[in-house]
Amino acid sequence: MPKEFQVGCKVPDMGNEASEVEQERIEEVRKDEMQKMIKVGKPAPTFTAPAYYGGKFVGVDLEEYKGKWVLLCFYPGDFTFV
Repeated sequence: MPKEFQVGCKVPDMGNEASEVEQERIEEVRKDEMQKMIKVGKPAPTFTAPAYYGGKFVGVDLEEYKGKWVLLCFYPGDFTFV
């Protein structure tokens, strides 16, 4: 069953610029992420995501639905003033 959580905002860390070593590591991670891209016809990667369910904000874990048919719908601009 989905677990309820507290809704809120977090200010991003605007620390110093990444060092050269950190930049190289960031590039390695980006390349690795590109190889892990979601592909049509392949299983979806496991993830947890916030959702509005039963009048509450809850965390939904895709692993809970393993072996079942699932339809994922989302609205990138939902709850905005666009």
